[in-house]
Amino acid sequence: MTSELDDLFAFLRFPSISTDSRHAGDVRACAEWLLAKLSAMGLSAQLHETPGHPLVLARNAHVAGRRTVLIYGHYDVQPVDPLALWMSAPFAPEIRDGKIWARGAADNKGQMLAHVLGVEQTLRNHGELPVNLIFLFEGEEEIGSPNLAPFLLEQREALRCDVIAISDTGMVAPGVPTLGYGLRGVTCCEAIIRGPKGDLHSGLFGGVVANPATAVARLVASLHDADGRVAIDGFYDEVRPLETWERTMWSTVPGVSDADFQRASGSPELFGEPGYSAAERTWARPTAEVNGIGGGYQGEGSKTVIPAEAFAKLSFRLVPDQSPQDIMAKVSRHLQAHCPPGVTIEVRHGHDGKPYATDPHSRFGQAAQAALRSVFDAEPVLIREGGSIPIVQTFREILGADTLLLGLALSDAQVHAPNENFPLVNFEAGIRLNQALLSELASA
Repeated sequence: MTSELDDLFAFLRFPSISTDSRHAGDVRACAEWLLAKLSAMGLSAQLHETPGHPLVLARNAHVAGRRTVLIYGHYDVQPVDPLALWMSAPFAPEIRDGKIWARGAADNKGQMLAHVLGVEQTLRNHGELPVNLIFLFEGEEEIGSPNLAPFLLEQREALRCDVIAISDTGMVAPGVPTLGYGLRGVTCCEAIIRGPKGDLHSGLFGGVVANPATAVARLVASLHDADGRVAIDGFYDEVRPLETWERTMWSTVPGVSDADFQRASGSPELFGEPGYSAAERTWARPTAEVNGIGGGYQGEGSKTVIPAEAFAKLSFRLVPDQSPQDIMAKVSRHLQAHCPPGVTIEVRHGHDGKPYATDPHSRFGQAAQAALRSVFDAEPVLIREGGSIPIVQTFREILGADTLLLGLALSDAQVHAPNENFPLVNFEAGIRLNQALLSELASA
């Protein structure tokens, strides 16, 4: 395992933070390292330039009549802030308590490199793969994949495949193999509330003009009713109801009880849409969340002002059959209608992505379950994911292929947070999983 860990640690040392232009050189260096690794394995590998960060594409020699499998991953990572909360340097990977600690360890470098190393072992041991393989790795997933869809359209014929596999999600509990068959979509916006032309003395103008900070608080409060149900007109109109078999199956999935969610979150109690378990709300119900809110003085002590403006950053997780464009139109109408008097509002739309769902009982779904079963020696559980990978639905629309979500991260992976980690046993299992998966898909 030494050489595999050496590769992973080298991969993790690149601070490939795609959202920060200061790290553009690091993102490129990471892509070039990956290109060299894939080429050294005997694959035909190329670096494809985009208006942003490069894509890395690799394939074996394709044989007529074989299944074609595309494996996707991303080599870019989230920022590390707040740095002071890290127990070790985020780009100096180390092993503690059986886990690999580093930014990107779980999301997504550890999971995607397990597939690369699985292919490497198969080529070393057998000289060829049982399928036609395409590796497609991007450096912009953490900023919404702005240049991937145009590349897919341009390379549609070259990227034709039977099925896509992604390991960028999670397992419900240690040792429990997990196949994801759905993802929530997402749409985001920022509401900016403006009042006076500049900050005002709260003694001289308090009670005379509307306070944007108060207005943004009222606006945010209007998004939900007292029970936690989203109060935007028409928000639930297109929501696909949960199937009975899903509710029955999910009630027995280990590691996702309401008590498990409360423990993992560290919250004093759970709260959300009535009538659904925590797992059901996470995997199959839409949400409205406040990701940031601010306005006025933020420093130590008091500064008695009425701020000139305030803001709220909002995101909405979507489920089949909701449309990001339709939901954002409804959100915009709601925000405009509920904006308090005395202030103005500007709604800036952010990134979005469509929800995704497929049939876990398809032949490729069955093949994935067989691979998981053989590697983990346990019966796989079938779930939808609460998070979003917007490109998955784009893959379906452009390439006409469904995606298998083979998660290897755990709920305490601290993805997007300080002290990101990935169990060493899951990294090792991921290498074996790749080999079992390609074998099963070859005959599916």
